[in-house]
Amino acid sequence: MALMVLLMMMAAVGVSVSEAAVYKVGDSAGWTTIGNVNYKNWAATKTFKLGDVIIFEYNSQFHNVMRVTHEMYKSCNGTSPIATFSTGNDSIKITNYGHHFFFCGVPGHCQAGQKVDINVPRQKLSSATAPSPSSSSLASPVVPAVDKVPAPSPSNAAASPFIAFKAGFGGVMWLLIPLFAVVL
Repeated sequence: MALMVLLMMMAAVGVSVSEAAVYKVGDSAGWTTIGNVNYKNWAATKTFKLGDVIIFEYNSQFHNVMRVTHEMYKSCNGTSPIATFSTGNDSIKITNYGHHFFFCGVPGHCQAGQKVDINVPRQKLSSATAPSPSSSSLASPVVPAVDKVPAPSPSNAAASPFIAFKAGFGGVMWLLIPLFAVVL
């Protein structure tokens, strides 16, 4: 039982150690109408993923952030936004795939270009995206897959002081844990 709890905790840590990124909308310019920031070009240079955090930094006396539908985005119609943010330092975690439309709801700002489409495409795994083997002398050793590692039997449990598990971030992680730490 203790081993099961420990493995679940390790898996949770693996999931929380993700490759999420934090993006400040508009980079150093932030969320503004000053300086002719092209938010469409800004977003086009990013590869957004689930778990990423989008930060809108702005002067809350002059701007806000509205999350809207695609139709509202196209027409700069902010009469019924999905959500409105107005702190001047709004962090929004991306939790689903697809387009996420935002604009400033102050009259005239959206029409002036203060709007952004954050698109999170579904990740497709293919052989073209898999890393190619390295010919470097520093290449990592081949590690057997976790599902092919036999579980220790009661007779040889003391001879197997290590636990292997598949990490949440795509790799296999070998964790060196003495068995006495597992037995509570």
